[in-house]
Amino acid sequence: MAKNDNTNIQLHLIEPRATEKSYLEQTNRIYVFPVKRTMGKQEIARMVEKEFNVTVTNVRTLIRNGKKTKFSKGKHAYPGITHRQDKKFAYVRLKKGDSIKVFDEPEDDKKTSAKEAKKADKNAGKENK
Repeated sequence: MAKNDNTNIQLHLIEPRATEKSYLEQTNRIYVFPVKRTMGKQEIARMVEKEFNVTVTNVRTLIRNGKKTKFSKGKHAYPGITHRQDKKFAYVRLKKGDSIKVFDEPEDDKKTSAKEAKKADKNAGKENK
């Protein structure tokens, strides 16, 4: 019995992480996705290709262990320790030329620096006087 690719991929909402570390990784065409712990590398690659219309060249996965957390059942009860859930992340490298828009960037042809913006504000204030 042959497996169909469409039935193997379940509907998951997949969104790249928007953190400083993942932003630095994007310079190497690597995007970080939180995924379910049961997903395999091939399934992750197919899902990213289908969702964002890009070509995946490499997938690395990482499981981060959940942190210990203390809890108490009352003022005099002995506090216990439990663990948060483990999380799995996929580091996906894309083909050269492909990209995924993660951060909202202004699409102005003319990018102004902070100093230029302050000068423009000062000049506008002088004109109003």
